[in-house]
Amino acid sequence: MDSVTQIALGAAVGEAVLGRKVGRPALLWGAGCGLLPDLDVLIPLGDAVKDFTYHRSASHSLLVLALLTPLVVKGILKCHPKTTSHRMRWHVLVFLAFATHVLLDCLTVYGTQIFWPLPVPPVMWSTIFIVDPVYSVPLIGGVIAAFVLSRDKGWGHTVNTACLAISCIYLTWTVAAKVHVGHVVKQSLLQQGIQYNRFLTVPTPFNSFLWRVIVIDDLTYHEGVYSVFDTSRNLVFKSYSNDRHLLRGLDHHWPVKRLQWFTQGFYSVLDNADDIIIRDLRMGMEPTYVFQFRVGRIKGQDRVPAKSLRISPEIELDALGLIWRRIWNQDPP
Repeated sequence: MDSVTQIALGAAVGEAVLGRKVGRPALLWGAGCGLLPDLDVLIPLGDAVKDFTYHRSASHSLLVLALLTPLVVKGILKCHPKTTSHRMRWHVLVFLAFATHVLLDCLTVYGTQIFWPLPVPPVMWSTIFIVDPVYSVPLIGGVIAAFVLSRDKGWGHTVNTACLAISCIYLTWTVAAKVHVGHVVKQSLLQQGIQYNRFLTVPTPFNSFLWRVIVIDDLTYHEGVYSVFDTSRNLVFKSYSNDRHLLRGLDHHWPVKRLQWFTQGFYSVLDNADDIIIRDLRMGMEPTYVFQFRVGRIKGQDRVPAKSLRISPEIELDALGLIWRRIWNQDPP
């Protein structure tokens, strides 16, 4: 999720765990711990694919964060020695702020390596878009209330708890929506006789009502959309060649292998002016994808490795209006 939401979530958790005991420091330390895992983006690794795929790795590992928790608590108690009697609650606060951060990231499609350093694929439950106001606004409102309202009467704490509960209920809705969409997609693929290896459902920007569907087979990928308000369950798919044959000769090139692993097979390949580009199909919509990387070049009959380079997409804001209309209308003009 976006960093503002992660800060708000950490602060909300901090207030819920220890706000009644120590006051605003619980909010502030929760916010700091909620932000800390995302600071890995400030470490340049000198390679576009490394920057992309090592984000949400060690800094989002539950093992690493569990080991880091006592060190953070030790620093907190040095700053607030009068709260030593709440040492155990501080441990709970810090680890929960860390854990809720990484688990929320798991609910997006980017991929979160919570089991690092084990070489298992990133977790990508893809139930919520990386920025979703319906989830974030209650969290932010609750944190503001906890910060400004009366501590003596506990109003701020109560509002924060209620807003945190509302956000959690919304997350439950996104999981239920994804399960429903998955059933619809399976039925539609079966009815249309479309053979596939796997498919992925992803919410479209800023909502959990309209879902994008990516279906993968050996030679092609299919893209469709489905709204939870659609009256028909017969999805319309458009098919595209994945052009993975362009990677022949680059099979052992590290950026290629890394992207294949990180995207879990949801990628396509493009020849753009003799640049060989891998596109992450999980984030974006045909033909615009947020993450695409040059990994090689075509020279005559040969394909040669190249230093990875991220290709910036041209984002069309008009697409947001199309998404909004498609939520409510199954056959928009």
